[in-house]
Amino acid sequence: MKIILLKDVKDLGKKGDVVDTSDGYARNFLFPRKLAQEATSENLHVVNMKKDSERKQKLKEIEEAQAIAEKMKNKEVTINVKVGENGRLFGAVTSKDVAEIIKKNFGIDVDKKKVVVETIKMVGSYDVEVKVYPEISAKFKLNIAPTE
Repeated sequence: MKIILLKDVKDLGKKGDVVDTSDGYARNFLFPRKLAQEATSENLHVVNMKKDSERKQKLKEIEEAQAIAEKMKNKEVTINVKVGENGRLFGAVTSKDVAEIIKKNFGIDVDKKKVVVETIKMVGSYDVEVKVYPEISAKFKLNIAPTE
């Protein structure tokens, strides 16, 4: 019997998959637990429409992420901070601070967990990577300068 899975089922498939299974397994286990439904032409059409809309949504998100990455790519940002002896900072510049700078300079709201940078404790120039979307990231240069 052909069925459409409504939820992930171990050793059978993922949500939305169309699989072949025995009649008894489908009628006695999957259908009563609302894990699957019969693969009629109407149900298949609904599943295909959902998959198509999800695919379009994912493409839209990828395009937006690429636009954000292009906006940040190869830019330079300077942060002025208080400095002590030998160029050491009072405190440190963390990923949270970098996320705030990105919001201020680029107008892009980025989660601090997506900013890849070690804690900065010295004056200098650093490369910062921001993971905008899985497999899409942007790099820019962060300059730490002493306040005057």
